[in-house]
Amino acid sequence: MSGLPHVAVITMARDEGTMLRRWVDHYAREVGAENLVVVDDNSSDGSTDDLPCPVLRIPPLTSKKSFEPARMGMLGGLSAGLLEAYDATIFCDVDEFIVADPKVHETLRHFVAAREGRPAVGVMGLNVVHDVAREPALVDDEPILGQRRLAKFLPLMCKPSLKWDPAPWALASHGIKCPFEVDPELFMFHMKFADRDHLQAVADHRHAMFTSEGRAARTSWERSGGDMVDLLDEITADIDHDEIKPFGPPLKKLPTIVEQSAPDVWRAVGGGQVQAMRNRPFTRIPDRFLGRV
Repeated sequence: MSGLPHVAVITMARDEGTMLRRWVDHYAREVGAENLVVVDDNSSDGSTDDLPCPVLRIPPLTSKKSFEPARMGMLGGLSAGLLEAYDATIFCDVDEFIVADPKVHETLRHFVAAREGRPAVGVMGLNVVHDVAREPALVDDEPILGQRRLAKFLPLMCKPSLKWDPAPWALASHGIKCPFEVDPELFMFHMKFADRDHLQAVADHRHAMFTSEGRAARTSWERSGGDMVDLLDEITADIDHDEIKPFGPPLKKLPTIVEQSAPDVWRAVGGGQVQAMRNRPFTRIPDRFLGRV
């Protein structure tokens, strides 16, 4: 892929287990393992050992700021530094997998080449859902998309994940300090709800960090694993599969997803994840994405 833009992809992880391996494998295929940076926030489960990409191990974030502003400031500084050497940077969580529409773009690097000149773009945020009654637990060595066929489009998850400008991310990466638009050819598959057992384990892990350290207050991290699997069971209890249509970007509504929430901050807006998971309709993941993640 010589001649294409160079793209760095960043995540921050603590004890993320097999999902981190999936994240590294996915983005290594898209931009090359040498262009990934895993910021290890004091993992103890061995998940950041022996990764085929750079790992930045940081001390505990006990700063004058609370955790989330400190995290965003650190990641914003890291991305600004990388932009001295790279054409664009991406930040996403370990359970977020960004894919350029394969109908149009071969890889994320091809997408970046087609969008140069913009400060940042937002993704089409799809929460992949485990249809508990019909689908077994995930098999680790197989792609998730294919084992899972349903998702919910969440405007709140249309994050400005890709940027060319050193403007820092804000609001837990749902916002950024520069204007952006949601791009209908850039998809993000969020795997938080993609497996019932994984959801419970991760939710319990995050709830423990919220309880002990106050992380991610006023988010779903305040909910226990039991609460989160109860939500998944609730929303998948009576799915009418005959009514579900393949996902197509709601082109007319995309401009309304991004709002200027402060003099220098633009963000994706929409109901919180729990509310949205209850209220948003199911959609079928288009076949062209199956096997890509």
